[in-house]
Amino acid sequence: MVAIRVKEACHEFAEVAASFLCIDDEQGYEQALELVEELLVEAEDSCEDPINAIIELLARAIETYENQQEELLDFERAAVEGDRGLAILRVLMDQYQLGVSDLPEIGSKSMVSRVLSGERQLNRNHIQALSTRFNVSPALFFQ
Repeated sequence: MVAIRVKEACHEFAEVAASFLCIDDEQGYEQALELVEELLVEAEDSCEDPINAIIELLARAIETYENQQEELLDFERAAVEGDRGLAILRVLMDQYQLGVSDLPEIGSKSMVSRVLSGERQLNRNHIQALSTRFNVSPALFFQ
């Protein structure tokens, strides 16, 4: 009797969740990410909460999709192999919607451009000023 109920529940779940478990396009990917965010808010921090099992299934589907996307793989390789300080700087610029002229802590627009292109590196003074401005630890900028 229990096996039949579990089987029926699985079939019902599969019908509802099919588009999230086999992601095949950008729209499905975005929807799966949104669903995971919603479920994370609702899930209890317990292995007994069945929502956590659903989150795990969705996370695997998302990972599978990401591993098939060359653009995302290139981004991940660049993040892992690249300069950590530069990556942090770019994240901060993105979060605060800053351009090259919005970072006097580094210097002129041309100096910021050189740092962003990898031609120059952030120095100790830059890192200290950026850490103070954005209220983050200087350690974030180091490998």
